[in-house]
Amino acid sequence: MTGTELLLDYLTRYFPVLLFIAIALAFGVVTLLVSYLVQPKYPEPEKLSPYECGSEPFSDARMPFPVRYYIFAMLFVIFDIEVIFLYPWAVVFDKIGLIGLIEMLIFIGLFLVAYVYAWRKGALEWD
Repeated sequence: MTGTELLLDYLTRYFPVLLFIAIALAFGVVTLLVSYLVQPKYPEPEKLSPYECGSEPFSDARMPFPVRYYIFAMLFVIFDIEVIFLYPWAVVFDKIGLIGLIEMLIFIGLFLVAYVYAWRKGALEWD
């Protein structure tokens, strides 16, 4: 096969994917354009004012959160992702046998060590 034939074969194989991407982009652009053209445009002072539960804002919305909140959120994400690894293991458990069971017990053991460490350090306290 020559270079031109290879390129043509490559393009014919991936044309549906490129067409799908083009249609998706066109749909997004057309939707945004239509909504911009159709929306009513009459700014009023009440519409342009900041909204906070129906009352006037009394402080800056960009106040800092405590670092403990971020630590708690990161620990939740980390432990949540570790638990997700149990699902594929459970699906193929009958195929991986005793070695897979031992590896998962090691994984769960490390998971529990990390949990106890975070608990002892006080990272799970919300006070």
